[in-house]
Amino acid sequence: MLFVKVVLKILTLPVIAVLTVLVPFCSFLLACSGLFFGIASFIVFILGAGVLLMGNIWAGILILAAAFLVSPFGLPMLAEWLVDKLDDLKYTLWSI
Repeated sequence: MLFVKVVLKILTLPVIAVLTVLVPFCSFLLACSGLFFGIASFIVFILGAGVLLMGNIWAGILILAAAFLVSPFGLPMLAEWLVDKLDDLKYTLWSI
């Protein structure tokens, strides 16, 4: 039993090392990109609202959907969830 535990620790050590570096780096990138995504979302929203008011309903809806994806509630939130899950994986592997 002790042998299996030692082998598991040796096998998970490189994964833990990579996650220890990757998770803070990805968190830093998410924090830096928040301002960019907020500005881009506002610009795309204004563009979508303008297209919608000019009469092209489908194009306006698609542009507004793209503005939602770029907003802090779209893809950045999904990326933050993924980084949190990677962090949880790191601590789970660490506790083995």
